[in-house]
Amino acid sequence: MNRIHPKALLNSKWTKVHPVHRERHFVVTQVEFDENHKVKRCVIEAVINRHEYELNWRELTDSLEWQIGWH
Repeated sequence: MNRIHPKALLNSKWTKVHPVHRERHFVVTQVEFDENHKVKRCVIEAVINRHEYELNWRELTDSLEWQIGWH
């Protein structure tokens, strides 16, 4: 399980364990918080083609799918 604090998400780098469409490396480009300081929106961008995807930030804690940093 990857451990990351929500406030450290922005600009963090991630590697998808099982790439899809050659998209392996990603950067978190947007994080929005609600009034209770909970993450309400997280957007990642594929480095290879700049496609953006919105995801639940907690998916990044799954070490079977994501690794912290670029590998």
